[in-house]
Amino acid sequence: MAKQLYWEDVADGSELTPIPKIATTQMLVKWAGASGDLNPAHYEDTFAAAQGLNRAFVQGQLKRAWLVQLVTTWIGDEGTLKKLSCQFRAVDWPRFMASLTDPKEGETWWCKGNATKKYVQDDEHLIDCDIWVENGKGEKTTPGKATVALPSRGKS
Repeated sequence: MAKQLYWEDVADGSELTPIPKIATTQMLVKWAGASGDLNPAHYEDTFAAAQGLNRAFVQGQLKRAWLVQLVTTWIGDEGTLKKLSCQFRAVDWPRFMASLTDPKEGETWWCKGNATKKYVQDDEHLIDCDIWVENGKGEKTTPGKATVALPSRGKS
């Protein structure tokens, strides 16, 4: 069980614990089936190429789910994700599979963030955060914002 984060533990500028992500072509097929996003541009290279893209690309909603995981893992079981938004600013290309279970070498994405504002509103201890998915070149391909409510140790 992860250590619970409390409102008093966070300062403006505090970093959310980064998490690495690897998107594989296999993952895109699984996400397509689980999410109902069956657009072939996300798992079939020839279809994506016919749409003017290099090849199949990572679903935006998968990257959003990564950001949800980033925030909810950071806040712990007693924290509440109040709001989350993101923008899909760049295309991310998945790794191909080397075997049925292992990806080829390639890009790893990082989900990152930091606290930007800490405040109390309507008896809730809130923190606003900037969050993003960063590609292997260090570019923020999916920037976003989140607001969380954290438990307090009773201090104001």
